[in-house]
Amino acid sequence: MSVRSPQEFAAGLFLMVLAAITLFEGIELSAGSLSQMGPGMLPRALGVIVLLLGGALILDGFVEKGAGLERWHLRGPLFILGGTVIFGLIVRPAGLAVAGPLAVVFCAQADRGTRVVETAVFGVGLTLFCVGLFKFALGLPIPVAPWLLGY
Repeated sequence: MSVRSPQEFAAGLFLMVLAAITLFEGIELSAGSLSQMGPGMLPRALGVIVLLLGGALILDGFVEKGAGLERWHLRGPLFILGGTVIFGLIVRPAGLAVAGPLAVVFCAQADRGTRVVETAVFGVGLTLFCVGLFKFALGLPIPVAPWLLGY
């Protein structure tokens, strides 16, 4: 039996390794029960789901004929990782109103075909959604605009 779709196979293998790392790192966290979820419930559930999806991709790599492996480019992972780091460093001092759109615009540079106006509109819309969800609906203590509204 040979791999008919190397790209699907490699993606599935990557997801399974990522899930295995997640499950291993969260092994000491208590999962709790469905009525009283512990800190390990979400990482464990997501790890199992990603593990199963990775296995499905690997199986699909043997069944379906697909694309070969393409050359990796560092632009995408570097901009996505950089945007995440920027968000983490800026969200406390500048607030979600600044960190959200800035992270979206930075992460969007991972693709060469990014359009600035569409990205900015998406960043503002996503930020408004996050403020509504995390600050107002869930009541989390996330600074929105400490430079304007206070913490």
